[in-house]
Amino acid sequence: MQHAVIMAGGSGTRLWPLSRAGRPKQLLDVVTDPDGGGAHSLLAEAFTRLEVVLPADRIWVCTAARYAEQVQAALPRLRPDRLVLEPTARDTANAVGLAAALVADVDPDAELAVVSADHVMRPVQRFADALRTAYDVLAARPRALVTLGVTPTSPATGFGYVQKGAATEVAGAAEAASFREKPDRETAQAYLDSGEYLWNSGMFVWRASTVLDALADHLPESADGLARIVAAPAGAKRDAVLAEVFPTLPKISVDYAVLEPAATEPGRVVVVDLDVDWLDVGSWPALAHTLARDDGGNAVGGLTVLLDSAGNVVVSDDPGHLVALVGVRDSVVVHTADVTMVCPVADAERVKQLLAAVEERHGPRFS
Repeated sequence: MQHAVIMAGGSGTRLWPLSRAGRPKQLLDVVTDPDGGGAHSLLAEAFTRLEVVLPADRIWVCTAARYAEQVQAALPRLRPDRLVLEPTARDTANAVGLAAALVADVDPDAELAVVSADHVMRPVQRFADALRTAYDVLAARPRALVTLGVTPTSPATGFGYVQKGAATEVAGAAEAASFREKPDRETAQAYLDSGEYLWNSGMFVWRASTVLDALADHLPESADGLARIVAAPAGAKRDAVLAEVFPTLPKISVDYAVLEPAATEPGRVVVVDLDVDWLDVGSWPALAHTLARDDGGNAVGGLTVLLDSAGNVVVSDDPGHLVALVGVRDSVVVHTADVTMVCPVADAERVKQLLAAVEERHGPRFS
């Protein structure tokens, strides 16, 4: 059967101070409904998006163990036994491997989509169509590793790219000719002009057994550890083995552990076009696209008053605290109960660096 897992374990440090270690960005109500409804979380949006294709009982969520209660509260339709909990972060190869092992334990023939909790995609129907196409690829090529590639709209330098090769027997899918790291501006423009490249979304579709076999071939220490975890009976015994074994697994991304070795096999890696308005919510300028905008182009959330100000991102999560700006341009202003952060929009990528400096001076108090 077809399943999907939402990867929701990140801490979202580039959205500090709104996103914290105890309440990461995927659980914050920062996405506004396109029909004018209330705000909701990125995680809730990801779950609802998958429900267009799959029943709720075949949607899984992989997250850090410390977020378990918050995730269950945010997703009332998520079955408790579909929650995959990492006791500690060991990078994406092990997170994806753990999810695949648990899914395969209940459905050995499972076809598994791996999607992120960090994305906003519109219209949802196009995402659903692309996901169905990826599942169709597995029907034609059972051992395929399918990646979803977003149709680029600009020469973006912040994303990796995947190059399309020969068309496959499934409409909308092509063999992946190559993967490229984040390019410089000139190279990104060349990629865009060629029409051969897609943004690498970091979302995949494969059989659960296929990714486990790939880990056995290329990362046997992780494969052996995951096998030990799943061999234990579900419940307290498995949780104990998970807590013992998972922190010892080697940290490595799924791209390096699985996709790059597989890309050397002709026809093994397939890319499906995902033609959507795609937003990877990984920074304050990106999050600004999910907020309401005023006549000055200010993206605002919370109780704010702006006078003669333009191009700002202003957010407050305290309903009793007013953030007021006058004559301010192109700045990020974020207020929470214990932190106020201000930086130029151009330096928004340095927020993670700022948080590191805060932790060095004050410890984890404000993390």
